[in-house]
Amino acid sequence: MTSRLNRRSFLKSSLAASTALALPIPAFAQDGVLNVALIVPSPAADVGWSHTLELGTKALEEKYGDKVKVTLLENIAEGPDADRIMNKTVAEGTNFLILGSFGYMNGGLKLAEQNPGLSILHASGYMVAPNFSPFGARYYQGTYLMGMAAASLSKTKKLGCVGAFAIPELITSINAWTLGAQSVDPSIEVSVVWVNSWFDPASEQEAAKALLAQGCDVIFSNAQDTPSVVAACEEAGAYVFNLNSSMKAYAPAKYLGVVGTDWAPYFIQSVEAHLAGSFAGASAWLSMADKCVFVADWNADIPADIVAKITEMEAAIESGAFSPFTGPITKQDGSEGVAAGVTLGDDMILSMDWHVKGVATPLPQ
Repeated sequence: MTSRLNRRSFLKSSLAASTALALPIPAFAQDGVLNVALIVPSPAADVGWSHTLELGTKALEEKYGDKVKVTLLENIAEGPDADRIMNKTVAEGTNFLILGSFGYMNGGLKLAEQNPGLSILHASGYMVAPNFSPFGARYYQGTYLMGMAAASLSKTKKLGCVGAFAIPELITSINAWTLGAQSVDPSIEVSVVWVNSWFDPASEQEAAKALLAQGCDVIFSNAQDTPSVVAACEEAGAYVFNLNSSMKAYAPAKYLGVVGTDWAPYFIQSVEAHLAGSFAGASAWLSMADKCVFVADWNADIPADIVAKITEMEAAIESGAFSPFTGPITKQDGSEGVAAGVTLGDDMILSMDWHVKGVATPLPQ
């Protein structure tokens, strides 16, 4: 059973720990229970990033039953508060910690160093330690396919994206979406509005309306934890898709689909390693082949010939026969991004700080 707590209720439950116990932590607590804590930056509602991470921990409960106790700490802002909260939960007996935001990285690393028996998974980061593993999803594999669908349905040839932050993870999603769309219609143009927040329903909705006013008729809700963009597009009659979990209920007519993530296999594998004493920090960038990234809820309006092409391309991506970042690819400024016949390596994709030709909006400085 999951215990749900926010910042206030968690810190009220006992005196906040200034530092975690710098002692080895056993795989199971004295009562034979593995204490797992999930800390996320936004409310774990019925959709979105935090919701999807919570579903991953529910899979742990289903597998281990009463041998696992999960504590969900939601809506925890990055910074000193998050550091205090993660220290406190470890001091109170957490054995396995899942940190659901990039900004938790430094505090989590320090905690890992102080507690060698603690295992930590950290979302979207890049630092690795013996008991600290960053993890992420290759969303770009799915957004390429969504681009193919978007191009087939767009009348204006203008696509729009509401993005959370201009970080490589989201930039690659936009670039792959653009390239997928251009594989169907080379004249496609993409505009982007960055809201600089993971959770700001009002700003997200305003950004969507601004893109719609510019003539964009297919919108990508890129890392929003709320259905604000999806609902606004449904109301305006524009197609829309999003990341992480299905929001079809908020756009029954115009939902293009979802690039979803299933963290359950990775979480289970990591907990099994922890229990076996073999957990070793490593970077995990999970893909379709890992059964983490998937596409679903395709709109019935997508033409049959495009559906066939999407299905074929999905199989090629999953098998490794095709990568969306295989050249020739031209950068936004007209220079060469990827030479013909060359496929970008993971290091280059993970550090991508440029847009492809066809994205009209410059990256923020």
